[in-house]
Amino acid sequence: MAYSTILRRLREEKTNYKKRKLMLLSRRNFVTVQISNENTLVQIHKPEFTGDKVIASAHSRFLIQKGWKGSRKNVPAAYLTGYYAGKKALSKGATDVILYSGTRKYTQRMAAALKGVIDAGLEVPAGEESLPPADRLNGDHLTVKNDVAKIKSTIDGDVK
Repeated sequence: MAYSTILRRLREEKTNYKKRKLMLLSRRNFVTVQISNENTLVQIHKPEFTGDKVIASAHSRFLIQKGWKGSRKNVPAAYLTGYYAGKKALSKGATDVILYSGTRKYTQRMAAALKGVIDAGLEVPAGEESLPPADRLNGDHLTVKNDVAKIKSTIDGDVK
């Protein structure tokens, strides 16, 4: 009886190899969004044979330095984190990216981070209907009001 081993990352449901192969064959930079219990992490990668190289990375903890008072994992925080990562990637020469979600489901917070990357100036193939509306990105639905426009302007001043 022959025993067939399943790849470890496939067995642990960490990597969707079919999706990853298609993404790598396109040879385009890609953005990953990871949302934990407290924070949002947005990274922009360049695929290479020796492994993916991180071009730009932004973590939602930087929002505290900018005066953010609310949660760091909600829709406006994900949007600002994506915006910051997009600005950093633009300063390093990236022009277009694709979203790589891996085995994670496409959520509203992931869409908000993607919209932040788009608003930063990177080209991303995404339909407008799959992105959250502007009132959710600005945090109008939240009880704790944060000034998203003010924080965006400070990000623009920080990253040149």
